[in-house]
Amino acid sequence: MGIRGTTWTRAGLAAGALVLTALVTETASGGTGTVSGSELKRDAEAVHATGATGVIAAAEDEEGRNARARAGVADLDDDAPVPHDAYYRVGSDTKTFTAVVALQLVAEGRLGLDDTVERWLPGLVRGNGNDGARITLDNLLRQTSGLPDYTEVLFADPGELTPDAYLESRFAERSDQELVALALTEPPRWLPDADDPAGETRWGYSNTNYLLAGLIIEAATGNSWEREIHERVIEPLGLDHTLTPGTSAYVPHPTAAGYTRFPGREELTETTLAVGGGPDGGIISTTADMNTFLRALMDGTLLEPEQLAEMKRTVPAEEFGGPGTGYGLGIAWAPRCGGDEGLWFHGGTSFGTISEGAVTDDGSAAASAAVFTMSLDERQTEQDTATRALIDHALCE
Repeated sequence: MGIRGTTWTRAGLAAGALVLTALVTETASGGTGTVSGSELKRDAEAVHATGATGVIAAAEDEEGRNARARAGVADLDDDAPVPHDAYYRVGSDTKTFTAVVALQLVAEGRLGLDDTVERWLPGLVRGNGNDGARITLDNLLRQTSGLPDYTEVLFADPGELTPDAYLESRFAERSDQELVALALTEPPRWLPDADDPAGETRWGYSNTNYLLAGLIIEAATGNSWEREIHERVIEPLGLDHTLTPGTSAYVPHPTAAGYTRFPGREELTETTLAVGGGPDGGIISTTADMNTFLRALMDGTLLEPEQLAEMKRTVPAEEFGGPGTGYGLGIAWAPRCGGDEGLWFHGGTSFGTISEGAVTDDGSAAASAAVFTMSLDERQTEQDTATRALIDHALCE
């Protein structure tokens, strides 16, 4: 029962009121140009104070200046601090990697943003009013397809979100095709060529979109989406601590235990182990590697100018990141630095771990954080607010 990048966790569910004694350390080398080590440490402590068991954060700029901080413990049964270089599941931040590969294939003429799902995956998206012939690759990457989200079907039964259900299914394997089929048991929210009369494109987050994008990458290349991400992104950028786990339920060491507070419960359940390695939310990485990736994306290292501009063309998606937020191709923008200035970001969630990060428009600076606690109720909001404040302070001040 792995949450492979769900929108309801990304939007902020809850972190609870467990307050631990802070064990905070940080290192810095001249700051990031926008943040000092002491400021990042302060903000990591603020996230920890919301009830997070462990937090790590890192920021860097083009001059090689960096700051990092940590707060809390790696395991509630031990008092060891969270490792600065801890591996963690990045959840839906995986979508940005997947979008990059798709856009590289567009630049090579092997895919087109106007290609339909039916062209590449004939017969896969049909039934209950869903129609792959009316959905394009652009719709998938920009989250404008109207397709149902398989996670909403998977966890529609409250009995699926309990500690016992987690323990029972944490090693269960489901193929991407199986999860797409699960989503298609529901009707579409809308059909993408039937937008409202005002001419505004409808937007709605669905993890199913990125399962299909991964399958299209595989159909176009003859290779797994994992291999394409490795050879096109991970290896060229030297992301030595970024990987796709496949069907493994484990996170490499060093890491920290992830904890989840299930609905209607006060106690935390350790949820470190879970299978869930799809193109919508399967990557494992570190804060340093995520910063390298985000900066390489925005400075033009990974994409040609035409494809990067297309990635940055957004549609309104305020429910994703608040007022003024727009969603592009696997990445979002929001006016998080005041005025017309803003940051590019995504974020992701898996059981027990929340990934947050952002990058400036030119890629000159990036900041990333991992929080090893989540709550499936309204208390997540305080933790999410503090984590995003950490990112904003690192990049905006």
